[in-house]
Amino acid sequence: MGWLVAVAKFLVNEILSEPAYLIGIITAVGLIALRRTTGQIVGGAIKATLGFLLIGAGAGLVTGSLAPLGTMIQGATGAHGVIPTNEAIVGIAQDRFGSRVAWLMILGFVVSLLLARFTPLRYVFLTGHHMLFMATLLTVVLAGTGQSTFAVVAVGGVLLGIMLVAMPAFAHPWTKRVTGSNTVAIGHFGTAGYVVAGAAGKVVGKRSRSTEEMKLPEGLRFLRDSMVATALSMLLIYLVMAVVFLAKVGKEQAFKAFAGAGGAPATDVGNYLMQSVMQGLQFGIAVAVILFGVRTILGELVPAFQGIAEKVVPGALPALDAPIVFPYAQNAVLIGFLASFTGGLVSLGLLTWIFNPAFGLALVLPGLVPHFFTGGAAGVYGNSTGGRRGAVVGAFLNGVLITFLPALLLKVLGAFGDQNTTFGDADFGWLGALIGNAGKAGGAPGLVIILLIGFAVLGAAIVMQKRVVETGWDPGAARDAALGRETAPGREAAPVGETTAGPASYPKIAPPAGAPAPPPPPR
Repeated sequence: MGWLVAVAKFLVNEILSEPAYLIGIITAVGLIALRRTTGQIVGGAIKATLGFLLIGAGAGLVTGSLAPLGTMIQGATGAHGVIPTNEAIVGIAQDRFGSRVAWLMILGFVVSLLLARFTPLRYVFLTGHHMLFMATLLTVVLAGTGQSTFAVVAVGGVLLGIMLVAMPAFAHPWTKRVTGSNTVAIGHFGTAGYVVAGAAGKVVGKRSRSTEEMKLPEGLRFLRDSMVATALSMLLIYLVMAVVFLAKVGKEQAFKAFAGAGGAPATDVGNYLMQSVMQGLQFGIAVAVILFGVRTILGELVPAFQGIAEKVVPGALPALDAPIVFPYAQNAVLIGFLASFTGGLVSLGLLTWIFNPAFGLALVLPGLVPHFFTGGAAGVYGNSTGGRRGAVVGAFLNGVLITFLPALLLKVLGAFGDQNTTFGDADFGWLGALIGNAGKAGGAPGLVIILLIGFAVLGAAIVMQKRVVETGWDPGAARDAALGRETAPGREAAPVGETTAGPASYPKIAPPAGAPAPPPPPR
């Protein structure tokens, strides 16, 4: 049995948990199904893999550039508490539950493919690291209820498979609104926040203009370039927080802020401020790298998925990581990040003053990385149905969710609730809290209740797919009518000549030269 565990760990840790490898394999399978030449198969697989590596590189740059800012914010506000970080809690859990996580993840992926093949939920979840995160969450929570290893793997595998096909379905009406097509789905466990953001945008932003249609004076037209606008905004935020942090803690501590991110301590005030400027500029570069990676991978993966849809899972759509929606509303990404972070700060205040004293909920600090990725995506979803107001309100509500839900999740994590970190994204919170509390029934009754929760999620997703997604419901149609426009869903037409990278021009994906015309996208 030892070699089986070793093989399972290798598949999970070295292949399935690496989205780039998984994407390359899936792309190759699709191109093989389309009977492409060997050169096209190899080239397409490598290019898709490189696209995901670009996204990862950009994400790493974002994390690095935000680390000193997080130090400054915590130092300036004096806040102390739990910081939700998926990677940290997963790393801690691997030491104790590594083999169970591996088997649960493999079983869950197989279950998801079977569900995609034999139910209307034809989504193939390709965000490998989020599969690993969810597998770890399910293992920790189920094991914490006292279930056997077999029960943890079997029941957890079924739950994971359901989540991998259900969550893309819940978000898909809004995803189609964002992308203007039915060629890609969202595969990220911040989905609850994106659905809430899209729904909130529909309520508050019926006549609100898109974030991508901001009218600027002639002298500020350079801000139409999203990379410039993002870098300048973060530069200003960094400078303000650097000054506040310096005034609060003094030179000796403030100058060490950049050393924590792998840089050198500042030598004087001028050097300290210029390092802040550089970090703001690095953030702009990081976002540009992510956007380029998204363009690269979509150009290869979507045509390849035609082959998978035809041969393996008819009508399948690739469900991809949150940054896949960033290029469709690049201003909304920054607005969403800031609004989500504000929602996190407000929620932290409520936890401090009300919910911690009354209910014993932990103080959850707003982590900049989850607020950037899930908040940015929530801003895009909110903008698609409610313009600027939708982006702000929707992302703010996302920030509330990813503060309160981790606090509730900590209640059911047992010993792992004392690690000063936890799972950060919305779906980990609500699902973990539900099954953790259901598991308190103990033994077989607890497993039955947990499975009923899973089947309820599956049933709701199937209803959503059949009655909402496949009927073509557009959550932003009322807004289009109110604004007197006839744009494709999610495509806020940018002023002609002002931008070449906005939603109106991205993405235009063509099949390889000489390829037959693709079939119409599945409904």
